[in-house]
Amino acid sequence: MAIEDQDLYLDPALRDWVLFPILFVMILVGILRHNITVLLQSAPKKQPLKAIREQLSLQKSAIIRQNGHHISPAAFNARRAYLTQAYTEGKFLKDPEARGKPAANPLTDPGGMDQMINMMKGNMANFIPQTIIMGWVNFFFTGFVLIKLPFPLTVRFKSMLQSGVQTSDLDVRWVSSLSWYFLNLFGLQFVYTLILGANNSANQQMQGMGMPGMGVPAVGPLAPGQDPDKMFAAERENLELVQHDWVLEGVEKRLLANIYEIPNSTHFIYSDL
Repeated sequence: MAIEDQDLYLDPALRDWVLFPILFVMILVGILRHNITVLLQSAPKKQPLKAIREQLSLQKSAIIRQNGHHISPAAFNARRAYLTQAYTEGKFLKDPEARGKPAANPLTDPGGMDQMINMMKGNMANFIPQTIIMGWVNFFFTGFVLIKLPFPLTVRFKSMLQSGVQTSDLDVRWVSSLSWYFLNLFGLQFVYTLILGANNSANQQMQGMGMPGMGVPAVGPLAPGQDPDKMFAAERENLELVQHDWVLEGVEKRLLANIYEIPNSTHFIYSDL
């Protein structure tokens, strides 16, 4: 019998006592992890205006690099010249006198200590529940085959979808219980968004584990031990290396060319206008 023609008949009890329990437990643990993270996080302290300006200036350069093709070359060059000169002079630094000095020890900085403690709390709130759930699934449900994916896959996915099932001739579309845990671990972020909202701690934990993000990162305090002057220097080099390509160059000619390529019945309407 060919591998792609395999047809297994699974006990409905696997669905009721393995498939759904793993799914529901992971959803509940994600909600619990979100609430624990919110409770453990201390209230953000008020930052001085210079520190906020330092953070926003870095984000402004990233926005210009990513979206500068929507403005004219003259406007882009003016913004680039202003930012590169400001970065060179250290205009946006909250402490210009600290330029050239070693970065401050985060253990002696109260703000850095608070940030490190908050990061540690978030990591513990994520690591401990996932370790417990993985041990629970691995102890009670190892060796079960739960579902079959409705689309074909290559054999390279076999090790990812059939963890804990040592069967070489099983169709790659069958998913084991341990692999079902990993699929839920990285695939429930949209369920968390639906239940908890977009800015929930469960989604932030998944992004921290390697989930891809979109857009420009949100503004936040610099990590402990980072040197703002070196970050500005690196951002200045990135900004100088950007090749500007204006997407609206010659847009009038392209628009007219598209209009006159419309079929004759519409062509006369536009030509009369």
